[in-house]
Amino acid sequence: MGKVERVVFLSLVLDLFAFTIPLPLFPRIIEWYTKRESSDPNGFLSRTLSLVSSTRALVYQPTSNPQRWDVVLLGGLMGSVFSALQWFISPRIGALSDKYGRKRVLLLTMIGNILSGLVWLKSTTFVTYMLSRIIGGLSEGNVQLAIAILSDVTTPQNRAKALAHVGIAFAVCFIIGPPIGAYFASRPLPQSITASGIEFNVYAVPAALTVVLLTIETIFLVVALPETRGKHAQSVPKTASANGTTNGTANGKANGATHQTSRQATVADRIQMLKTLQHLHFLFLGVFSGVEFTLTFLTFDLFDWNNKENGALIGSIGIISALLQGGYVRRALAKVGEGNMARRGISSCAIGLIFLTILPHLVANHRTIAIRLLQAAAACMAMTSATVVNSLTAYASIQCDDVSVDSDTGKVVEEHPELAKGKALGKFRSSGQLGRAIGPLLACASYWTFGPSLTYAISAVAMFALSSKMKSVTNRRTVLSGKSE
Repeated sequence: MGKVERVVFLSLVLDLFAFTIPLPLFPRIIEWYTKRESSDPNGFLSRTLSLVSSTRALVYQPTSNPQRWDVVLLGGLMGSVFSALQWFISPRIGALSDKYGRKRVLLLTMIGNILSGLVWLKSTTFVTYMLSRIIGGLSEGNVQLAIAILSDVTTPQNRAKALAHVGIAFAVCFIIGPPIGAYFASRPLPQSITASGIEFNVYAVPAALTVVLLTIETIFLVVALPETRGKHAQSVPKTASANGTTNGTANGKANGATHQTSRQATVADRIQMLKTLQHLHFLFLGVFSGVEFTLTFLTFDLFDWNNKENGALIGSIGIISALLQGGYVRRALAKVGEGNMARRGISSCAIGLIFLTILPHLVANHRTIAIRLLQAAAACMAMTSATVVNSLTAYASIQCDDVSVDSDTGKVVEEHPELAKGKALGKFRSSGQLGRAIGPLLACASYWTFGPSLTYAISAVAMFALSSKMKSVTNRRTVLSGKSE
């Protein structure tokens, strides 16, 4: 692992650690605000919960404790709002990094993240807490800029291996972050602070820990991260003919007429491939994030599991995912290829969804078998988490390696605006975030309207369709094996 890769990995660990700390606290935070603001029926939280309850009642009427379902739904809605903000801001952050530099824009987003944590620390109303989430959603740029930085300093041949570190950071932090957040949630602020009379959020200690981690990350980036824009590894083609410049006609001029060069055709192919990958990214995360979100409904509804048991299930997915990324994906990607690796992950998810489709019919009479099917589905989803997004991201970043040499001047031709790494990868990430924003809402509506079996069966069919589409994509010529060779 090179110096820049180490810096990026450590900064991601700090960033995602801070991001995952509040995840298990969302329902409890909403309950705390509900108790504080229940006396005001016209307040923002009361009106929001009323809207959630009315919407939920259209498709589902729980037999007991409907308020608990509404709180869980609102927590999911808050996650969708965060993803929607990421969908909006990601392309803009990427474009700014192309213009002003990765490091400068990354540090700017870090300031926004720290501000978000400070607002959470002091938020004593639901409105101010939502403000902190909005600031955080508009400021979160670490992951996409980390991908752009790694794409700058790696070649297409070792790109996927470097980007696997992003997935490993995700898996590790999603394992340790939520338990630590839950632990510090029970810790009060020091009496010397509370004695001042200043009121803080009920979970001020996790909020303060988040701010400390983000501050350490910012200082670390200032000191250790170099600027990488324009310093990416470039491989100059061996012959002019590789760039389609075998004669004057190939340069686009023949008898006064302008013709499309082979390089232009290659650029068009790359742009089209990026659009295809964005579409696949959106559809995959739309289905996958919906399935992830309904798992807690499934275990609560069919098995009556508590938070500890749900946490163990989710934690096991994270552990298996981390082991697969470190022990299998990084080693096999060079042989398998990004597209085929993504297809394997999508197929694994489809198999897991078949298990979840069968599971509800076995709970009543074969509970042990049903639990084994749930565990098998979790293992399949861990394989999916370890492979698909990272492989698709690496596949998309390879399309941005737009390096060609002008046959007349011998200089590197300026990259196409649509293939600038920051902008292109920002759009790619944006498409996935839109899927994350929409998927859980559609999955919940389907779960409550048609039941779990039909919901997971439809999702399995969708995943098999995506796997088939991914097969056709991998059969196309890419930047490494297409017209640019």
